[in-house]
Amino acid sequence: MNQAPVLSSAKVSAHSESHINRKFGFWLFLSSELLIFCGLIGGFLVTKHYAATWPTQQQLSLWLASLNTFLLLTSSLTVVLGIENIQTNKQRSLALFLLVSALLGFLFLCGQAYEYQHLIFTEKFGFGDPFGTAFFILTGLHGLHVFVGVLWAITVALRARRGTYSSTNYTTVEMFGLYWHFVDLVWILIFTIVYLI
Repeated sequence: MNQAPVLSSAKVSAHSESHINRKFGFWLFLSSELLIFCGLIGGFLVTKHYAATWPTQQQLSLWLASLNTFLLLTSSLTVVLGIENIQTNKQRSLALFLLVSALLGFLFLCGQAYEYQHLIFTEKFGFGDPFGTAFFILTGLHGLHVFVGVLWAITVALRARRGTYSSTNYTTVEMFGLYWHFVDLVWILIFTIVYLI
């Protein structure tokens, strides 16, 4: 009679340990990603210091970068709302908020594509000049992370619609949230250094 609670407690303990290990591993992954972006941002600043010419804020389309920043910050809010909903077993609400986040991320990528087109064809910046090389590598890698995040958000939303997650099983959702907030944080750094300074 007393064995059932012990087994249940052991299962809960194993699940909790697995949850902690997964999140710790993911934090290590994000730390390595942060080091990559710090290196690229440092390279951008060094390039800017030694470059003979550099574009103005008007050429960089500050208004579009500001709009993109708003889109990403709003998408972070919808991710937070989604996580709050799954904590109370509202799986459909989680799916809805994640799909909104994916849409906002997609709109961010559209804005980035428009900016690339403007810089390459109108302002004539490319990989042949210092700014173009530093800018496209830095923002392009970030854009790739946003693209991965959009696909991940859609995948998690579809799984939520099938009832995969619950108030006691949403580690994957939390990990996605960590990733998305990391991507947003990196963009704030990029926006400040590239467009404002």
